[in-house]
Amino acid sequence: MTGSNKLTKRDYLKTSLRAFFCQNGFNYSNYQGLGYANVMYPALKKHYGEDQEGFYQALEENCEFYNTNPHFLPFITSLHLVMLENGRPAKETRSIKMALMGPLAGIGDSLSQFCLAPLFSTIAASFAQEGLVVGPILFFLAMNTILTAIKLSTGLYGYKLGTTVIDKLSEQMATISRIANIIGVTVIAGLAATSVKIMVPITFAAGEVKADTKQSIVSIQGMLDKVAPALLPALFTLLVYYLIKEKKWTTYKLVILTVIIGIIGSWLKILA
Repeated sequence: MTGSNKLTKRDYLKTSLRAFFCQNGFNYSNYQGLGYANVMYPALKKHYGEDQEGFYQALEENCEFYNTNPHFLPFITSLHLVMLENGRPAKETRSIKMALMGPLAGIGDSLSQFCLAPLFSTIAASFAQEGLVVGPILFFLAMNTILTAIKLSTGLYGYKLGTTVIDKLSEQMATISRIANIIGVTVIAGLAATSVKIMVPITFAAGEVKADTKQSIVSIQGMLDKVAPALLPALFTLLVYYLIKEKKWTTYKLVILTVIIGIIGSWLKILA
């Protein structure tokens, strides 16, 4: 890479504004994967210059599954580009990228969908009820102005933070990357345990039947929970991971498999 390929602050700002395109190409195979690659496209193209093979490989790598809040995405892309420019290994960059995905999604969704949107929509609705056209215009301008400011500010902050961290902690970046990777795995494990719902509804009576006593009812699910809570969701998540990583299954195959398992398990009354 020659000196003319070095990214400037303007390139970082352009990439930050391209976060508006993050939802473009959204699909149920890799969610925002295509959008992330699209956001990074101009910066990656300038960085790699005449190295077309490296450029195409970078685009392909960044088309993988991704899902975060678009308004805080510039913080991630700025860190990504800083690490890329400083020659950090792709594994480290990916660990940071994936570790920030979940936390920033939670912060961004809470701010944009449960704070700003209700606030300005309430104000806009009050104007609209009075027959004032300024209501929807106010909502449109206020939301987009604030969200654009968030994109630019988080993008610049990511650039400054990334530059400082890499310059001062270059020798510890492998450790930081490992910590980020652990955080990412922890978040995914928590999601698997709380979001994947599988249980065994089978119960049976235990003990002898006596006239003055009731039989105790034993639940298989209760027994499993005592051995390892959320065991079935964890096992199913591992199965999905195996099918994706080893068998290269697509999301559509996994959805069909999940539906089939759900229907058969419910019909046989062994899963719920």
